Amino acid sequence: MSNTWQELLPVDRYTVSSTGLLHDYDRKVMTLLYQPLIGPICTSLYMTLCSELEENRLWSQSSLHYNLMNTMGLNLNEIYVARNKLEGIGLLNVYRKKTEEGKQFIYELNPPLTPKQFFNDGMLNVYLFKKIGKVHFNRLKNFFSDGAIPTNEYVQVTKSFTDIFASDQQTSLYVSDEGEEELNLEQEKRFIGRQDGKELEGFKEDFNFDLLYSGVKPSQITRKAFTPNVQDTIAKLSFLYGIDVLDMQKLVISAADINNEIDIETLRKSARDWYQIESQNQLPTLMDRVQPERDRTQSSEPKTKEEEYIRHLEMISPRERLRQLSGGAEPTKADLQIIEGILFNQKLNPGVVNVLIEYVMLKTDMKLTKAYMEKIASHWTRKNVITVKAAMELAKNEHRQYQEWAKTKKEGKTATRKAVRTEVVPEWLNKEKDSEKEGKTTTKLNEQSAERLRKIEESLGILKDRG
Repeated sequence: MSNTWQELLPVDRYTVSSTGLLHDYDRKVMTLLYQPLIGPICTSLYMTLCSELEENRLWSQSSLHYNLMNTMGLNLNEIYVARNKLEGIGLLNVYRKKTEEGKQFIYELNPPLTPKQFFNDGMLNVYLFKKIGKVHFNRLKNFFSDGAIPTNEYVQVTKSFTDIFASDQQTSLYVSDEGEEELNLEQEKRFIGRQDGKELEGFKEDFNFDLLYSGVKPSQITRKAFTPNVQDTIAKLSFLYGIDVLDMQKLVISAADINNEIDIETLRKSARDWYQIESQNQLPTLMDRVQPERDRTQSSEPKTKEEEYIRHLEMISPRERLRQLSGGAEPTKADLQIIEGILFNQKLNPGVVNVLIEYVMLKTDMKLTKAYMEKIASHWTRKNVITVKAAMELAKNEHRQYQEWAKTKKEGKTATRKAVRTEVVPEWLNKEKDSEKEGKTTTKLNEQSAERLRKIEESLGILKDRG
């Protein structure tokens, strides 16, 4: 489990560096294009670090994180989460060194993508379009573009270097060893200049290209057609739209041209069309993998098993939670689609969805029942449930109602039978008031379900002594 205090302390020092000069135009790009995606805190941290660089210099003075906390009016955890988002979106490189005095960091700022790079990215532009809508998106495109000069109506008459200049071979051009040193820059220095924005990374490692190649015959597309640019596009589209390898094989084959090469624009359009068919003409949204910092309730070090459990659900993604409950097995495509639909359509936080996943799976014999899950999710959305703790409390309070919803589907088949009820519920849900338990039959767990529940709780470290 990630813990900010293990990664960063207020007394740790940092120095700001830059891969190149940052211009005023970059600030407009940050404010108008990046801020809708990463939020004002991340944007403010980037701007604050920029301001620590002296004009036309690439390094700042060393400072304490404590000073950064005071400058921004944020706690260390908020700064750490914002820093991670800047790293993920390619705006910050972080270097760490451990010394006797503590940890020292270098925060190397990358310039944002140029407007041309951003609007042609194929991923960030899609997320921005979904975030701000068509009208505002087109306004921003117009803001960052202008009319092209119609050079095709003219004949270029620009003279070349050799048309204007000559080289005098009569004068010696021999450069001595001493002169050679003067021509070259010292190894520990670099020239000040403008660098291109850093492209998003980390997609290729998560995509199984070997499986992709196995389903594409050389007669259809040669291996040479999968250039680094094509590979990067395939991996990004897979992440963006949630396309698995088998579906991607079909899209890649459909994007091949007459020369058996892959047309990237055709591939992008095919992937977008595939997703909109799968998601009823919607576009994907950029979302946090884990519970947003502002909606976490367990920021301090956990003191009880329940606090430790809440913190765990706040720090992992729904996909990882599903994997844990499946004994480490990779979730099926159908299960992931159910989870993604709830995240996107019901707008529930990832930590809240983690609680929902556990509740539904343990109530339906470790299966995700779409209709049942969506009904509870819709209820939680109307109740404005945004924290893990609130989700757990509501599940406790509405447990009997949710039981009735689960029973509704089964009525008719077992209505005439009087069987002993065998419920499986999470540990946190089994804490009811003593007054509510009086006069009620104790719920019996069948041995198989009880053992499964015990193993799940043990894996989370929340199993309590049952006497």
